[in-house]
Amino acid sequence: MITGEVKNRIDSIWDTFWTGGITNSITILEQMTYLFFMKMLDDAQRTKEANANAFGVAVKEPTFKQGMWHNPETDRDVSYNELRWSVFKNKEPETMYRTVSKDVFVFIKTLNEGKESAYSRFMENSTFLIQSPRLTWFHLLSMSILYTMSLHQ
Repeated sequence: MITGEVKNRIDSIWDTFWTGGITNSITILEQMTYLFFMKMLDDAQRTKEANANAFGVAVKEPTFKQGMWHNPETDRDVSYNELRWSVFKNKEPETMYRTVSKDVFVFIKTLNEGKESAYSRFMENSTFLIQSPRLTWFHLLSMSILYTMSLHQ
């Protein structure tokens, strides 16, 4: 059973989704999963980068490459670095919302670069439903705190 601070944080996230208009439990879990996935991709690459630096080698198969990623939905190029949780979490709410909803979410939807897989089939009709900069900022902050708390339990 989840108790104490972690439970309070989860309840707060849940309530904010609810008041923001997302009331279906499965949809809330789905949206939370997308946010956790965004964070986990960046965390995994940061670990790979630290290991590569320690051994003086290049990162193998980075998720966030050097250079630019072409967003197929907006037809614009975006720096891979801008797609990283550790970068966009520090942006102003309006910029963060635009980055997450228009670029990062599309990036995670297209991670397999057109290859057929269970992941690509699951993600092809996915939608980012958080509809405001304030709610995006709140959820990213809350998920960061919750993620950090879970590591220390």
